[in-house]
Amino acid sequence: MIRAKFLSADGKQETGDEQIVSTWQAAEGGFLWLDVEGEITPAVTELLLSLGCNELAIKDSARQRHPPKIESFADNTFVLFRGIASIDDSLTLAPQQVGLWVSDNYLISVHRGLSVSVNHFWEEEPKLQSLATPPTLALRLLHFASGRYLDRILSFEFTLGDLEDALLGGHSDEVMKELVAYRSRLQKLRRIFSYHKGMTEQLLHHGTPHLGTGHDETHHLRRDLFDRCERLYSLCSMYYEICGDLVEGYISLSSHRLNNTMKVLTIITAIFVPLSFLAGLYGMNFDHMPELHLRWGYFGILFLMAAVATSMLVMFRRIKWL
Repeated sequence: MIRAKFLSADGKQETGDEQIVSTWQAAEGGFLWLDVEGEITPAVTELLLSLGCNELAIKDSARQRHPPKIESFADNTFVLFRGIASIDDSLTLAPQQVGLWVSDNYLISVHRGLSVSVNHFWEEEPKLQSLATPPTLALRLLHFASGRYLDRILSFEFTLGDLEDALLGGHSDEVMKELVAYRSRLQKLRRIFSYHKGMTEQLLHHGTPHLGTGHDETHHLRRDLFDRCERLYSLCSMYYEICGDLVEGYISLSSHRLNNTMKVLTIITAIFVPLSFLAGLYGMNFDHMPELHLRWGYFGILFLMAAVATSMLVMFRRIKWL
């Protein structure tokens, strides 16, 4: 699906399909927003090429898993952003590539499916005339898309608190599985935000001819966009480390409990080994065993066993095993 908006020099706004492009090209001045939803067909490629879009950039936007990036050309600036098709409470993300070509007088957006971020600004009131500044519109769109990530990541803090309480409450096996799964998803999100952070840092410090440079009117938007992407990366890294700490903490507690159990078993074994030796020694059925004929031999062996067990218990207490 192709749709377009045209804002004329006298402030009149018109919405339609790709025919609006011809209206914009024939007019003197004015601003265009061309939105392409779905596969990039040869006809769409031809249309984008006619508007000055780079052929390699078009191929990059058509790929589903191309890393986010920003690239400047003579006629426009190309931005490839990893947006959200869907993300649930468990942080399972279905990503959506959004390609933007930004110039002084047009904005082109390309995405495979429905884009919430694009629709949010597409449905703005015409009187706002955000189309009159395509660079500002593009930065606002990226800022909004990052905000959708931020809302979901911030809500994960409550989930993480519940998992920590459940881990201490005895539901350890199920919680451990959830923590490992969350850690894997956070790692994937952190990789995406790492790209976004680098991209927006480049945009803030170096800028582009079409999205602004230095301390021009887009500087604050570029700063806000970088701050949001940097915060997303920091939060994801922090939650990833917390999940790892909880997993390692649980493993440490389990190891400590296991060590205590093994210590008790070791003490029991150490005490009963010499007693078993004595019982086995005098349980042999040889004829010539002088101790067998002693009147108090049985009680002597019992006393010896008790003395050995008592001395070992005293030794274990002194070395603080008990």
